[in-house]
Amino acid sequence: MEQRPFETGDVPDALLVLNAGSSSLKFSVFLEEEPLRLLLRGEFEELSTHPRFVAHADGAVIGERDWAAGTRLGYEGATDFLFTWGRGGVLGGHRIAAVGHRVVHGGMHFSGPALIDAATLAELEALIPLAPLHQPHCVEAIRAVMRTAPSVPQVACFDTAFHRTQPPVAQAFALPRRYAEEGIRRYGFHGLSYEYIASTLPRTAPAAAEGRTVVAHLGNGASMCALLRGRSVATTMGLTALDGLMMGTRCGAIDPGALLYLMDRHGMDSRALERLLYQQSGLLGVSGESSDMRELLDSTSAAAAEALELFVYRIHRELGSLAAALHGLDAVVFTGGIGEHAAPIRERVCRAAGWLGLELDEAANARGGPCITRPGSRVSGWVIPTDEEAMIAHHTRRVLSATSLEPGPRAPGSR
Repeated sequence: MEQRPFETGDVPDALLVLNAGSSSLKFSVFLEEEPLRLLLRGEFEELSTHPRFVAHADGAVIGERDWAAGTRLGYEGATDFLFTWGRGGVLGGHRIAAVGHRVVHGGMHFSGPALIDAATLAELEALIPLAPLHQPHCVEAIRAVMRTAPSVPQVACFDTAFHRTQPPVAQAFALPRRYAEEGIRRYGFHGLSYEYIASTLPRTAPAAAEGRTVVAHLGNGASMCALLRGRSVATTMGLTALDGLMMGTRCGAIDPGALLYLMDRHGMDSRALERLLYQQSGLLGVSGESSDMRELLDSTSAAAAEALELFVYRIHRELGSLAAALHGLDAVVFTGGIGEHAAPIRERVCRAAGWLGLELDEAANARGGPCITRPGSRVSGWVIPTDEEAMIAHHTRRVLSATSLEPGPRAPGSR
């Protein structure tokens, strides 16, 4: 028997947002008000080993459950539980009109959010080789919702789409043209985060919104983006989410010759290189201890200190590169888990960027901003929390409105 969407009434008036990770599923529910209002959010963790579920509303826990160790809940079990739990009255009379998904890679075809149908899903699956750590989980979560609630429209919101405004020269690799025509180009990622920050700048930092701003999305995955009047003109990630900054377990920029050396000298094949570059490098690889910034900041080991030094150095180098792409710099914004919460990292980055005209206000930085530079600083610095889920909800509502969909049979996908 078909699962119905969190139903307690006849009018669909809420949006479910899903963000699938390798072993987790984050969710949020937004009410279709103006502006969109967050109703609740939560997460499933360790989906295939020791599943746990928690949901919050207004800072209070409204739902919790643990499964026995060894339980393989998976995305389908998680979505089935979520829809069943939602029908228990926690939505207070609202019903889910659509599900919006964070999808990491949109390739060359998707320059904006897309309604999901069979053809769209096939294209998303074809992009898995470009984002092997992320795209399979996005696809699996979409399929899980299709099985659990097939009448509910789904919308894919892409991390690559925001960067499609970049000039062709910023997207090009110096490879033979036939490979560019095949889709080998710089795409960039974390676009939903950058788009959200760009949408908040007019209220938080109007001068930055109208000027030349570099946003640093620093977390377990990390990248930076140059914004000119709120539009992406350059970013540190490229074809995949490996390039650019050093990350939690990813290496960031690396000489391709080093990969050839590892293949020849150590006999590594593509899968071994994938594990090395995605899972064994970055902060974890250099420190030999952890990929968690909090643990490394507390560590007294020389290797941890070297990992932090390299992390900051790479940010500093990329900041200079992005300032060059912008022909100047007016503001720097920190966001993401590390960018929002690791004051020592922000301090070190800002001090290294003093030559650009950024004068840190130590007390403001310790408080977490929002402005962390002194009055009169030629380049202003900011801490702005990101909200990718809110951006996904916004896009989902827009697609739903444009296609005039009601919950029912899915209409053909749009691009």
